[in-house]
Amino acid sequence: MTSLQHRPGERRRVSLGDHGLQVGDGEFLVIGGPCSVESRDGLLRIAQGVADGGAAMLRGGAFKPRTSPHSFQGLGDEGLVLLADARARVGLPIVTEVLDVRDVARVAAVTDLIQVGARNMANGGLLREVARTGKPVLLKRGFGATVQELLDAAEYLLVEGNEDVLLVERGIRTFETATRFTLDIAAIPVLRERTHLPILMDPSHAAGVARWVPDLARAAAAVGADGIMVEVHDAPGSALSDAEQALSVEQFAGLVTSLDPILEAVGARRSSVSLSVS
Repeated sequence: MTSLQHRPGERRRVSLGDHGLQVGDGEFLVIGGPCSVESRDGLLRIAQGVADGGAAMLRGGAFKPRTSPHSFQGLGDEGLVLLADARARVGLPIVTEVLDVRDVARVAAVTDLIQVGARNMANGGLLREVARTGKPVLLKRGFGATVQELLDAAEYLLVEGNEDVLLVERGIRTFETATRFTLDIAAIPVLRERTHLPILMDPSHAAGVARWVPDLARAAAAVGADGIMVEVHDAPGSALSDAEQALSVEQFAGLVTSLDPILEAVGARRSSVSLSVS
């Protein structure tokens, strides 16, 4: 470990995009959007829905890592174009995942926040390449990784000079099968002790079932997370990936509203973006 991760009493605040959006040190970031980009019209409907519902950033996968090669893998470069269009029309900064070092430059040219997913958390070559873009990075904990291994992965980004790193707890694999993964809620206070970096929670992947997502999101806010990343779809039952865990636009808006009294109690507030649309 280097001294970059261990700064007692300091909380890092990271700026995202060009419209004043920040996360960390009391600024709670709400990210909402579909698991994958499926179509232009669908993405625009969801983007407008999550913006109206209180999201400050739009998520959507152009490239999708799926367990089966026969599952929908995303629209690739077309998905990046659609995400950029949604940002221009709705005004929300965007986050999308990169899977391959060959795609890093193209993704970095479009997105405001580069996601490195759970499957690639330990991919040192990809982490270094992503860090060198200078773009903020959202790093998800691998479902078989310890907290320390997550911090070690973050170090690959930090040693390249990129300190704009957001850590994401998204659940780990245990013997329990009632939920998709087991949410390690204790990881939030542990990480707050061990690092100055902002820490987000992904309740959608942890639960795997939409009706349990709001409770997990509220728990994340209560224990000091710096944000949440939630899957939202305008027609969850017809989503091409992870349909069971996606909230409707209406459910998402209700969740966001329910966060405010919890955030006030812990001395935080929802971060916002100054919307500028074309």
